[in-house]
Amino acid sequence: SLLQEMILTRMRLQNVFRHPQYTSSVKLMKRFLSAKAIEGPRTFSGIQPTGTIHLGNYLGAVRRWGEELSVENRKNKIYCVVDLHAITLPQEPSKLRSGIKKMTASLVACGLDPTKCILFQQSTVKEHAELCWILGTVCTVPRLGQLTQYKEKSERLSEVLLGLYLYPVLQSADILLYKATDVPVGEDNLQNIQIAQHLCQKFNTTYGNYFPRPKAILPDNNNARVRSLRNPDKKMSKSDPDMKSCIFIDDTPDVIRSKIKKSVTDTIKEIRYDPENRPGVANLILIQASLNNQSPEEVEQHIIQNNINKVQFKEMVTESLVEHLNPIRSEMQRLLSEPAYLDSILKIGEESAREIAANTIHDVKKLVGFH
Repeated sequence: SLLQEMILTRMRLQNVFRHPQYTSSVKLMKRFLSAKAIEGPRTFSGIQPTGTIHLGNYLGAVRRWGEELSVENRKNKIYCVVDLHAITLPQEPSKLRSGIKKMTASLVACGLDPTKCILFQQSTVKEHAELCWILGTVCTVPRLGQLTQYKEKSERLSEVLLGLYLYPVLQSADILLYKATDVPVGEDNLQNIQIAQHLCQKFNTTYGNYFPRPKAILPDNNNARVRSLRNPDKKMSKSDPDMKSCIFIDDTPDVIRSKIKKSVTDTIKEIRYDPENRPGVANLILIQASLNNQSPEEVEQHIIQNNINKVQFKEMVTESLVEHLNPIRSEMQRLLSEPAYLDSILKIGEESAREIAANTIHDVKKLVGFH
């Protein structure tokens, strides 16, 4: 691939870096890796390195991210494996390390081509922590304490860690560090984006108009509603204790078949798309529609015209899932078998991210009065 060629070239250049005759080649490579972004909106999204991407994540957001990429606009599409956020709750170090690799492989396998976007590991860019501290000086305690996510998570803890409390400030730093304008989030994370907007305004009012105001980009309305296979009244979630409730992008065909076969529907014979009254059936129709770029109504019409029963329909959904996810699972396995390659992807992304981050933090420090 182009990225592999870039990495091999990079390694060869590093071996001869001290030879003056190769200086121009090194500069040319660096310019290619940090090509100037075209004008326009800039997207930033952070993904936790815990677990695997599930079908709801993929259909609701990640697939679209990959479809929107282009080489020319690489610096305006920034995706970050947020390991600093992960440790706001206790993590086993070995699992965190493997989780970072697994999430990186998942994102690339789902279409986040690192030649068309910046994909990096949060903790490797120190400017995130620097800007977090600076933004913390314009943020108030009551503003953070009223957040719903903080209240829900802290209620389950005997002692609340400071990192959990400061999570939204770090998330604001993530966004503002790259002057992001578009931030893909789920509805349950809207309050944190409001904090980013608040801190953007506070900083600009205090030190001068510098950061653009970020806005939340919500997932596609239908795909954002992929429900639990076992309890369709709830969203699909990787934290659900019932492992059969969730389809993961690396599930094998047999696992997918078992999960769909045991998915909850209802006792009504006819198959109709009625999310309010028949959420289980509607969920399977939605999945089938999303995988085949159809509307739920088109899938429903196909079912009626062909007299398809529930057993046949579940098999149809299973085949669509297997066909769609098998190439992703195979690519993910290939990537995980090449850890050095994954490291190289993150390293190239880190360098591109730090170029932007260093410029931002330099300007911020000057505005604050550090130099």
